[in-house]
Amino acid sequence: MDKALPQSRRYCELDWLRVILIFAVFLHHVFMPFNGDDWHVMNNESSKVLDDIMVYFEQLRLQTLFFIAGAGSLLLLQKMSAKSFMISKFHRLFIPLLVGMILIVPPQNYIENIADYDSFLSAYGQLMLSFDTNHLWFIEFLLVFMLLAIPFKHFLASKIGKSWLNWLERLSQFKWGLLALVIVLALIRGWAKYLMPDDSHHIENLSLSVFYVFFFFAGMSFMQRARVWQTLALHRRTYLISLLISTLLFYAYYYSPDLSGYLSLTARWQIWWFMCCLVSWSGLLTMVGFASAYLNKTPIWLKQTNELIYPFYILHQTVIVLLAFYIVQWQAGIMVKSFSLLVSSMIICAALCYWVIKPFNLIGYLFGLKKGTR
Repeated sequence: MDKALPQSRRYCELDWLRVILIFAVFLHHVFMPFNGDDWHVMNNESSKVLDDIMVYFEQLRLQTLFFIAGAGSLLLLQKMSAKSFMISKFHRLFIPLLVGMILIVPPQNYIENIADYDSFLSAYGQLMLSFDTNHLWFIEFLLVFMLLAIPFKHFLASKIGKSWLNWLERLSQFKWGLLALVIVLALIRGWAKYLMPDDSHHIENLSLSVFYVFFFFAGMSFMQRARVWQTLALHRRTYLISLLISTLLFYAYYYSPDLSGYLSLTARWQIWWFMCCLVSWSGLLTMVGFASAYLNKTPIWLKQTNELIYPFYILHQTVIVLLAFYIVQWQAGIMVKSFSLLVSSMIICAALCYWVIKPFNLIGYLFGLKKGTR
């Protein structure tokens, strides 16, 4: 008989991971002006070491967040009807996305192209009507994935879906079993990137959306079966070993000498995507496994933070860009500038969430807060 996870239980590991990973996204954007990439605002001096570190952690954050979102959506769909689920997501995803595109994103685009405008007010009408998702593409993806969650839940209840879950459950009982799914992930990633070598963060870019929906559906599938979810904690040390090996392979290839004389550009990119998938998948299993084993309580402060982290995410990049525009002009080193940007943006984002968004029902609603939080 199929054993599902108890609906009444609070999965504290999801609370912890959601907050930790979104804070990691915040840190990533704080350091973007200093890593030498082409971002909204760039410092004259950059750090290659910083860039080398950041490229690794890019393989871990959003993938696991989509997995968590999939697991959470399955829990919600077990408690409410599909109609109620979609109404909830309209209020908590679509409305904040729309508000973000109109109010939050335009200042970033203005700062990035400040020489093209006379003032922000003169540019605002044009920028607000562009409906650019910018860093809010993550919410756009979530909105589409939530639409797909309903038919996928029906699929899991079908005969084929149950066969898939039974196979997944048997696979999970082997120490290295779930790690084997990286082969499927790598094939999907490599195939999609070969056919659509696009780096844009748009939902129609299937090389990205298909990759992320794999993690989302994996979260739903893992949460559907108790034995599979419990296995994550049981084999966490095996997954950690896999992550360490994957990390060594990742950097060995990252720092490898020029291979253009031996491999075609396509082959080199395919190897790169495979290395990225190794880190992403083993990192996901490791993080969820250790979180399930040790983070089994949600303190009061974490429960509130877990709600406020959503408007924090919506606000954070605009605050960082606005502050960075001035901070990068200081006559100071990268360490001073980056630390100043980190502290100042953290304080401002937290203050806006706690004293401007949370106390007011309408503003809280526009930024996706649940009614009980406001």
